[in-house]
Amino acid sequence: MNNRMLPALAVLAMAWPGLVVAQGAYPSKPIRLIVPFAPGGGTDITARAVAIRLGESWGQTVVPDNRPGANGTIGVDFASKAVPDGYTICMISSSHSVNVALYPKLPYDLLKDLTAITQLTSQPYAMIIHPSVPAKSVKEFIAYAKSKPGAVNYGSSGTGGIAHLGGAWLGSIAGISMVHVPYKGGALALTDMIAGNIQMQLGTLTLSGPHIKAGRLRALAVTTPKRWPGTPELPTMQEAGVPGFSITQWYGLITSAKTPRPLITKLNNEIVRILQLPDVKEKMAADGADAVGNTPEEFNAHIRSEVVKYGKLVKEVGLKAE
Repeated sequence: MNNRMLPALAVLAMAWPGLVVAQGAYPSKPIRLIVPFAPGGGTDITARAVAIRLGESWGQTVVPDNRPGANGTIGVDFASKAVPDGYTICMISSSHSVNVALYPKLPYDLLKDLTAITQLTSQPYAMIIHPSVPAKSVKEFIAYAKSKPGAVNYGSSGTGGIAHLGGAWLGSIAGISMVHVPYKGGALALTDMIAGNIQMQLGTLTLSGPHIKAGRLRALAVTTPKRWPGTPELPTMQEAGVPGFSITQWYGLITSAKTPRPLITKLNNEIVRILQLPDVKEKMAADGADAVGNTPEEFNAHIRSEVVKYGKLVKEVGLKAE
């Protein structure tokens, strides 16, 4: 190589560090997987399951890095500003679609500063209550909440998250007044509900399933348009008497939009392969989720459609950042 080319290559490498990686062996060092919520929640459980299998496949450690706060925006902001070399990837959930409408001054642009790798899962929320609440159905819960205006607390993984929006939407449709209690992750909200400090939560079966089976919590319905195969006994919210109510939770992986396409393609191909493994699909189904594994283009389109959908709903419900 001509020595006079070396300075130019050095400048190019600094300007686009991912270029060198894309042309060489990737990955050649540990990958950081940002989880923008507290440990123990559904997002965290899914992230760690994928991290283990990806690490085994590539022979490099994939390190989950929990960065909770501001309903997941702190972790995503970190990922948006990380070096775009494929070594920082980030979990997101449907809650991040809500954030776009709720927080007009986000430190990043979800649709421009970040790009999709793949959608990991699709799953229902379940409407879950503490056993001390004398309700065996959604209609009975609504009647109970109406009899105690402002006395029923519902928890969420954070202000503006999909569970917060869902609770506010339920209140709007049913004409009930509940107090929202935000946490830094669904696991923290669930722990407080088991303790009896909050009475209701929209949460994933991934996290709440064992507690429902043990009788520590009671599930009344699922939020998806159709009944969930894993819990066929639970009606949908619409079947239970809440017209038009439908929420499908999802988790996925994103990274900086400046990341070279070859790296995104390699990440997508391997993660989709992992999601299609029978034991992985079975484990996710047992935890109340469907493995997805789509293309970056398909997941980007899904994120955009969710931003539009929940942007309209935030305005309709009048949801405000607390």
